[in-house]
Amino acid sequence: MRAVLLSFAVIALEAGCSPAAPDAGHAFKATGELIALSGADGGAKQACFACHGLDGAGDGVSVPRLAGLDAGYLQKQLEDYATQLRPDEVMTPIAKRLDQDDRRAVAAYYAAMPRPQADGASIPAPAAYMAGAGVASCASCHGPAGQGLGPGNPALAGQPAAYTLDQLRRWRKAERRNDPRGVMTAAAARLTEAEMRAIAVWLQGRPASPAPDSAAASASSGAKAEARPAAFRAGRRPDR
Repeated sequence: MRAVLLSFAVIALEAGCSPAAPDAGHAFKATGELIALSGADGGAKQACFACHGLDGAGDGVSVPRLAGLDAGYLQKQLEDYATQLRPDEVMTPIAKRLDQDDRRAVAAYYAAMPRPQADGASIPAPAAYMAGAGVASCASCHGPAGQGLGPGNPALAGQPAAYTLDQLRRWRKAERRNDPRGVMTAAAARLTEAEMRAIAVWLQGRPASPAPDSAAASASSGAKAEARPAAFRAGRRPDR
C-alpha cells in the first residue's frame, strides 16, 4: 500500500514540476469570444461573461451592458482600466492581464453583439439631463435620448440605473477621471444626488442605441487609446 501511495506521490510531483508549454494559453486567446468566455490567462474567474452575461447585456442591476457599444470606446475603457486611468478593483486586474491585441479583440466581439430591446415608451428627459448650467449638458454629448454621439461619447441608454448612478458618483468625487478635458467631472459636479438618480432611472428605460455610423471612427478611437503617451498617463493625478 505504501509503495502505491509513493508511486502516486512521485507522479504528482513530476507533473507539478513539469514546465508548462510556452503557448499553453494561446488557444484561449485566439479570438475575442474565447477570451470573453475563458478569461484567457486569468482563467475562468476572470471570464467576461461571468459578470456581463453570454449576451453581453449585463445583469440588469449594477453590471453594464457591453453588447452593441462602440468598439473603440470599449477598447479605450479596457486600456484605461489597465493603466488605472479608470481604476476599478474588479476590472483593473482583468484588463492588465490582456495585451492590446486581446483588448481590441474583446471590444470587437462585444461591439458586434446585437443590442437588447427595451421599452421605448416616450418619457420626457429629466431637466438636469437636458440643461448644461454653465457646462456641457448630458444631451449635448450623449444625445437627447442617451443614444450617444460618436465613439467618444458612448451610449447610455439601456444601462442599469444602479451602474449609471455609481459612475456619476465616481465622476463627481473624481474617483473616475478618464474623460477628455475633465468634461464629465465638471458635468457631474453640478448634479445633486436626486438629479443623478433621476437621470440614471430615465436612461435605463431608453431603447439601446443604434450602432455608430463610422466603423473607421470607432477604430480610430481605439488606436488613440493604444498610442496614448506614457507621459500623459503619468501626468494624471495619482490614485488616492
